Amino acid sequence: MEILKFKDMVDLISTDEDFQIQKNNSNSDNSLLDSYSNTVVNVSKTVSKAVVHIKVKKIGQGQRQSRNRQDPFGTGSGFVISTDGYIVTNNHVVNNTEKILVTLPDGRELEAELIGQDPPTDIAVIKIYADNLHVVSFGNSDKLQPGQIAIAIGNPLGFQCSVTAGVVSALGRTLRSESGRLIDDVIQTDAALNPGNSGGPLVDSNGKVIGVNTAVIMRAQGLCFAVSSSIAQFVTGKLIMEGKVRRGFIGISGQSVRLSQRIINYNSLKNTNGIYIAEVNQYENLDNSKLAIGDVIVEFNGNTVSSIDDLHKLLDENTIGKKSELSVLRKGKKQIINISPAELN
Repeated sequence: MEILKFKDMVDLISTDEDFQIQKNNSNSDNSLLDSYSNTVVNVSKTVSKAVVHIKVKKIGQGQRQSRNRQDPFGTGSGFVISTDGYIVTNNHVVNNTEKILVTLPDGRELEAELIGQDPPTDIAVIKIYADNLHVVSFGNSDKLQPGQIAIAIGNPLGFQCSVTAGVVSALGRTLRSESGRLIDDVIQTDAALNPGNSGGPLVDSNGKVIGVNTAVIMRAQGLCFAVSSSIAQFVTGKLIMEGKVRRGFIGISGQSVRLSQRIINYNSLKNTNGIYIAEVNQYENLDNSKLAIGDVIVEFNGNTVSSIDDLHKLLDENTIGKKSELSVLRKGKKQIINISPAELN
């Protein structure tokens, strides 16, 4: 019996056509990888020119740290949105500061002016005065889809213009800000973020800003969050034009309580929870005199209210100083109370 040589055995199990298919598949994989890599590289080259490193000296921080001879400056990120020097960042980066320094990608360091802050959304705007600034534009976060590419650029732990890439993990998340209010429409991403990334841009494959990086869960992996561009763009415009975002308030302290099924049925309510009023406070320009401790708020201007967060969403600038209707449960019966919200300072 003839013994097959190694070459003959290879010929039996692998034809030239098989090798060509494998080669084509390998080239296809390389092409896909190159396409992804090229996208990240091109976006980072363009966007990083507008990303700045922010150093802040917190009020009283220098005195506390001078004993340890540590750098008294905290750090964060931001991005330039206009050629006249407006920069978007996080409120918690620049809050309670006595000095803000901005370092541009070309090495220039300038002192920045604080234009406006909005703690409920963790967005702030600062301004520098300089020439030859590169800018980025806001994209439309309303059209985002889970799974699409997300690229984060910032200054984690002081390492300037670091780039990480991932995907949009989920949309419509909520995140509680330092002010205690919920930030709606938050983007969850697995693009790696670290301290110092705060305030930097989260961008899509076209280099458009889809979010402002704001938080990371330190004990978890791949759980990072950004304020959506739809919210950030609105807030930024308000801060530049007016210095703040106006919101209403009605001067109460309360908590969410569960409603009994009997109360729900008797009053034909759609919600299963309401806000129990534990305290009523009087303020200038606020008319809440008809509210009483023990009332349970269930509606505001016809909109269902089940929690303090629901009420916060409804108390926008259009309610300030205007007669509004609160539906409350008083001794188990639904009543309409007229109030006039004041402006939250």
